[in-house]
Amino acid sequence: MFKWIDRHIKWVFTIPTVSIILFLVVFPLAYTFFISFFDWGMSGNAQMKFVGLDNYRYLFASERFWEAVGRTFLFSAVGIGIEGILGVALALYLNREFKGKNMVKTAFLLPMVATPVAVGLVWRLIYEPSIGIANQICMWLGVGRQPWLGALDMALWALLIVDIWQWTPMVMLVVLAGATALPLDVLESAQVDGAGKWQLVRNIILPLLRPAILTALLLRMIDILKTFDLIYSTTQGGPGYATETLNILSYREAFEYFKFGRASATLVVFFLTVFLIAIVFIKFKNKVEVEY
Repeated sequence: MFKWIDRHIKWVFTIPTVSIILFLVVFPLAYTFFISFFDWGMSGNAQMKFVGLDNYRYLFASERFWEAVGRTFLFSAVGIGIEGILGVALALYLNREFKGKNMVKTAFLLPMVATPVAVGLVWRLIYEPSIGIANQICMWLGVGRQPWLGALDMALWALLIVDIWQWTPMVMLVVLAGATALPLDVLESAQVDGAGKWQLVRNIILPLLRPAILTALLLRMIDILKTFDLIYSTTQGGPGYATETLNILSYREAFEYFKFGRASATLVVFFLTVFLIAIVFIKFKNKVEVEY
């Protein structure tokens, strides 16, 4: 027995981890894919009815589905873009010595530590039309009260503000870790050669930080695409369908309309889309790292 373990020691140590991954990741994915071919209400008397690709045909013919796709990618693209720019700028600002640096870093990291549901509930109070501090600030600036989460054309952008506030520190943290590892001799040589601050940042620091920036954006992209808790705790996809992303749509299909087949089909399409985007982004990232 012990001789067999010694000969297969690498498998003995990896089997528990692989088993957990198979149980927690592969099985749910496979089961979701399986259910997507059925019409099932999950009630005690309802039987699973095989419908083939009907759930997928329904999705691709549904205007509501495509609008949810658009909102998902709009929310993600704008969020990643702004968080990337602000995160890099904050990382460069904090990558120097100044009085109170640790306190400033801690203050920036606090939003990231909070749970998204708690953040959503707090910001729901901030956006409250009558007593919310957001409208108090608007009144002080002379802009007037805004509906924020209650307006069809404003709710998604109000949620974007919350997401940017909470997750820009994550981008900052990853980029700052890369900035602290920059070779000082290269920077000092450039300064000796007469490079100004902007030239130093544009021509040396940012190119050297590109792998760290792309890593931060990749992690953020995967996370922001599947945002659920923030949206559900604030608007639940409303008003109307104004903030209904693919995750919210699949939740509603499953637990409000009891169409688990359609919900599963939505999640399968969503998973494959995110998976393909991540593969393309990783290949681009690897190419950039090889070039630099």
